[in-house]
Amino acid sequence: MYLARYNVSSGEELAPIGSTAIYPLGLYSTQYGSVEEIPEGSTVAVPNDESNLARGLLVLQSAGLVVLDDGGSAFSTIDDIDEDASKVTVTTLEASLTPTSLPDVAAAIINNDFVQDAGLNFEDAIAQDDPTDPAAVAYVNVFAARAGEEGNETYQKLISIYQENQEVQDAVQETSGGTAEFLQVTPDELQTTLDTVEEDTRAQG
Repeated sequence: MYLARYNVSSGEELAPIGSTAIYPLGLYSTQYGSVEEIPEGSTVAVPNDESNLARGLLVLQSAGLVVLDDGGSAFSTIDDIDEDASKVTVTTLEASLTPTSLPDVAAAIINNDFVQDAGLNFEDAIAQDDPTDPAAVAYVNVFAARAGEEGNETYQKLISIYQENQEVQDAVQETSGGTAEFLQVTPDELQTTLDTVEEDTRAQG
């Protein structure tokens, strides 16, 4: 998603040349121990940046808290929420503020970067998206190169080290609190997904 938006907005043609990992996006609550406990009409907070807003709404939909028009997409906004069919009301906040909102809302979607800083543990999430879902490929972190430099030997060596070296993967898991899901997605598959998202991004434009 980020790469597609960057390419479209900047006019660049960066190409994905290798996959790294995807990190599940989680829903957290300090008031309720499960999604089922969240009362009807409660307020849930989500990050307000485009990529994490849409992804967060999809997490809420999969958890049965909201219903999105047309099933939702990587471009969903709060305007796409079917309020009459949804269990909760959604409010948007700057991503760094979603953890501090927890005393005031039933639950919040919190980016991984802020989970531990907020004194939470990743396993505290009461819902999260599924990294194995084919739709998740749009959110996998990638190595990218300028068009024409995809075969650069140094870049390819770096990708091999990341994908095949257990010590590197152990360090990534330690840094991520054990949440990293390593995905082996071919450059062709990554490019196909990128092309689709870029096309959709321009259409939204």
